[in-house]
Amino acid sequence: YLYSHKGRRYLDTVNNVAHVGHEHPRVVRAAQAQNAVLNTNTRYLHPAILNYAERLLSFFPDSLNVVHFVNSGSEANELALRMARVYTKSKEVIALRGAYHGNTIKCVDISSYKFEGKGGFPCPDDTHLLSMPDLYRSEFSEEEALTQYLKELDKCLDRIEDSGSKVGGFIAESVLSCGGQLPLPKDYLKNVYQRVRARGGVCIADEVQVGFGRIGSHFWGFQTQEVVPDIVTLGKPMGNGHPIGAVICTSAVADAFHNGMEYFNTFGGNPVSCQIGQTVLDVIEQEGLQQNAKEVGRYLKNELSNFSDSYPIIGDVRSDGFFLGMELVRSTNTLEPADKEASYLAARMRQRGILLSTDGPFHNVIKIKPPMCFSNANADFFLENLKYVLRENVFKVDA
Repeated sequence: YLYSHKGRRYLDTVNNVAHVGHEHPRVVRAAQAQNAVLNTNTRYLHPAILNYAERLLSFFPDSLNVVHFVNSGSEANELALRMARVYTKSKEVIALRGAYHGNTIKCVDISSYKFEGKGGFPCPDDTHLLSMPDLYRSEFSEEEALTQYLKELDKCLDRIEDSGSKVGGFIAESVLSCGGQLPLPKDYLKNVYQRVRARGGVCIADEVQVGFGRIGSHFWGFQTQEVVPDIVTLGKPMGNGHPIGAVICTSAVADAFHNGMEYFNTFGGNPVSCQIGQTVLDVIEQEGLQQNAKEVGRYLKNELSNFSDSYPIIGDVRSDGFFLGMELVRSTNTLEPADKEASYLAARMRQRGILLSTDGPFHNVIKIKPPMCFSNANADFFLENLKYVLRENVFKVDA
């Protein structure tokens, strides 16, 4: 829950930053205890960074065995892009349309969610965009759509090489967040990674929002696609609101990056951050939060899907665990985005003590990404109030 300045309680269904729950007492105590002992420049070696690095890497496949600590997901993606450029000697990056990867200059350059929006700019010459894999709005079956997406990738790779360059890297979230909580087609990353690597590029999985058990079935989103990236970036959930991030990579990438230009991060991996990170992992495991996300998320998704029979404005309910998207449409035939209705729904739910937010390229997707301690009772309260609001006339649609 979050509380207003007047003491009103709000059920938080959207704040994935507070991964294990707002101000979890164990996380708070860990921060307090380490702050009272030492927090300093990381030039002074401390066992916390080594212990946390080993613990974090234990959640990854063996080939992902080097970690660089940073202070945010944006910083993690910036460093990952720099690593890819050093390793491949190419700055050409392939990204997905509608994606968002952070607020640094290079991250915004590959985030069409930003540069194609209000106040944006033309796509940079070294950024190459692929269509967002949106199966809900595709005219093809999943298998046919995958074929079309891969043809587009092949043409993109050819264009890069025809220009006299080569691909440096491919970056994508394992489930698309700002794209509207979109799961990727089956075998999408497996095929994309194979093609990109065949042309000399590296593959980056942005797990900033989807990682640490949020999708329930797996600890990392890329595992749902049965792939192992060359680089993985982490952020928000690691510190439960404390600023920490990380880049996990293979030895080959790390060795190429270790080229004499020293990489140093004053606060990345400081003792307080590392003790908090350790405690977050402890809480996820010991309180069964990944399993909770799987079970409560499945229940919530099933109930929302059932709602669509009575409330056709709910065009699609998708993804898994606590990474759910509910797309609103004004017509089940044309799939016209119900963006104003989505904003209205979020505002009305806030009036009823529930925090929601919208997402997606048409701003018509209700995103549901609560803290991982979200319970069945919380889900029932959410569903009860959602049903109340959906009965209002504003949500009538054309069949």
